[in-house]
Amino acid sequence: MPYKPSDFRKGLKLMYRDEPFEIVEVQMSLRGRGRSKYKTRLKNMRTGAVLENVFTEQDTLEEGEFASRNMQYLYADGEGFIFMDTQTYEQISFPTAAIGETKFFLKESEIYPILLLGNDPLNVDLPASVVLEITETEPAVRGDTVSNVTKNATTENGLVVKVPLFVDIGDRIKVDTRSMDYLGRA
Repeated sequence: MPYKPSDFRKGLKLMYRDEPFEIVEVQMSLRGRGRSKYKTRLKNMRTGAVLENVFTEQDTLEEGEFASRNMQYLYADGEGFIFMDTQTYEQISFPTAAIGETKFFLKESEIYPILLLGNDPLNVDLPASVVLEITETEPAVRGDTVSNVTKNATTENGLVVKVPLFVDIGDRIKVDTRSMDYLGRA
């Protein structure tokens, strides 16, 4: 069933120019006796490129054959990240470029929902926050007690996060997966 611009909403996944896109933003405008126009920002789910486009009520876009399956993250090799379907034990590989910054939040043996277009993996659906262990950080310097003083800390997956001075090696912290910010101790 094709989508009309009146069906557009943030997060909707659809096909445009034979590529999978997700709607990042949509604004409708109505001009006098004219037709409605829908200004959109679309993110290509394969390349990450964002494009802006205006649609009218006469335009239609196809819905893709998107599916979500739970898959277990196994390991990363030099070419990509390997996931296994928990039902069929079939393995798929995400290219390193397609994973992007998601790699900092993946933990071996954890199960993640994977968005697929046919049999091609598009993205990993991460939770809003994850718990990571600090593996490296500078020691706090006595006397640095001015409010909101932070230091860099490296997590088990290589992510560098700004944390408060009291956080030490071995501490487990909660990190926002969208902004990569420190949320608190876990």
